[in-house]
Amino acid sequence: MNAARFAVLGIVLTAIVAGVSLYYLQVYAYYDEVSAEEAGEVQLTSVVSGQPEIIPYENFEGIDSNSSPIRFRACFETPLSQALLTETYVISDDAVPLNGPDWFACYDAQEIGAALESGEAIGFVGVENIEYGIDRVVAIMTDGRGFVWHQINRCGEVVFDGEPVPDDCPEPPEAN
Repeated sequence: MNAARFAVLGIVLTAIVAGVSLYYLQVYAYYDEVSAEEAGEVQLTSVVSGQPEIIPYENFEGIDSNSSPIRFRACFETPLSQALLTETYVISDDAVPLNGPDWFACYDAQEIGAALESGEAIGFVGVENIEYGIDRVVAIMTDGRGFVWHQINRCGEVVFDGEPVPDDCPEPPEAN
């Protein structure tokens, strides 16, 4: 083999290793399974108090990553009816489920999004500003299956884009 073939082979092998490594890092490496206790339980914001309250749930499965505040995903089941939930907890008008890794089988953003659009699921405010500019959102289906994710809120979108804090938003924490 001549030097040109070695160079081409080296470039191709390096590209394959880099591609596989990048895929693994994006899809698997930074996620950890979390328990409900580690995640802060399943909470919805009360219409009366404006504070998050733990709701009854079972079969909790959750994943999170310390690489990004919007990588949290969870699934659970609740015995509470949508009728009771809508009378008791704050509904989220802008619940948009974020994609999760394919290997986290209980969470399917396309299914959840379609259910929210059709009315089969209702989105609720879980915890506002669980981290500055990030809300925890919960969607609950008619059959009691529930899904949780973090999404950037209006204040976070503005501040994260480098714009000044709007008057009706809390001040962001000081950067260290």
